[in-house]
Amino acid sequence: MTIRESLELREKEYLSPYASLSMNSQGRQKPEVECDIRPAFQRDRDKILHCKAFRRLKDKTQVFLSPEGDHYRTRLTHTLEVSQNARTIAKALKLNEDLVEAIALGHDLGHTPFGHAGERALDRVSPLGFEHNRQSVRIVERLERKGQGLNLTFEVRDGILNHQTEGMPHTLEGKVVRLSDKISYIHHDMDDAVRAGILTEDDVPKEIRDVIGSTPSERLDHFVHDIVTNSMGRNDICMSEPIGNAMQAMRQFMTERVYRNPVAKSEEGKAEALMETLYEYFMKHVDEMPEEFIHLLSEGEHREQIVCDYVGSMTDRFAVALYEDIYIPRSWAKL
Repeated sequence: MTIRESLELREKEYLSPYASLSMNSQGRQKPEVECDIRPAFQRDRDKILHCKAFRRLKDKTQVFLSPEGDHYRTRLTHTLEVSQNARTIAKALKLNEDLVEAIALGHDLGHTPFGHAGERALDRVSPLGFEHNRQSVRIVERLERKGQGLNLTFEVRDGILNHQTEGMPHTLEGKVVRLSDKISYIHHDMDDAVRAGILTEDDVPKEIRDVIGSTPSERLDHFVHDIVTNSMGRNDICMSEPIGNAMQAMRQFMTERVYRNPVAKSEEGKAEALMETLYEYFMKHVDEMPEEFIHLLSEGEHREQIVCDYVGSMTDRFAVALYEDIYIPRSWAKL
């Protein structure tokens, strides 16, 4: 018996009857020799962790564009916080932590530079539209490894695709990540907003604070405990009605006071214009994209899709530098 097989048996003996077992995975799109040490979902986690798209997350905006300070979240730190919260919940419920972690680490691989501003710009300018969850799946299925993809299991790809509010994953592990994404950004976006001086904790309506606490750590603790308590022994992942309603109210408060705040979002119009300009430029100069993207075009992919793939893959810093290189005369850069 291999180490992998012994670990698979341990999952079967220990995990909840509602958990996703590695040995029961619906498999990969292409046949692949099994690892003799790692079960399928652990192997998927490792594939995501080592891919280029994951490394780029460190230079992609979460909420605040080019913040003054070292402690604001990036898309990478958001991803790690989602993973940590999801694993805490999964461990308590005896679900498959490897599957939860793989989904969490991969769920935002398709995010553009400049956060949702970049996503809106590409969705508006491309006739094919753009959604970061679908782009995350495209990255792991097609774009990574020079067009070969990562060949992940169905369960991981399903969780990545359906992590947004309108989605519904097929596994409890996917549902854990879906909720963990929401509670993570409520937690850290409020923390960053306070750090930026946009809000204070006293700005949060009293009726919300009375239910889920008055600090980011208190709110996160309430959310995690409520999910665990209400999902224990059930074939579902859910929250109690009072906590769920308070979470929705907190999300609405954050939307009004942070996500649409003119101070926090003052640079987003520029970011969107930059993204649209780069998209239009490479639609006309497709031969200037890296060879791996040109190769996809030669295989029959739509030009609009490939340009979205390239522009959407950029980090904030690279997109700005490329824009300057294309449009700003070098002599002006010295002024």
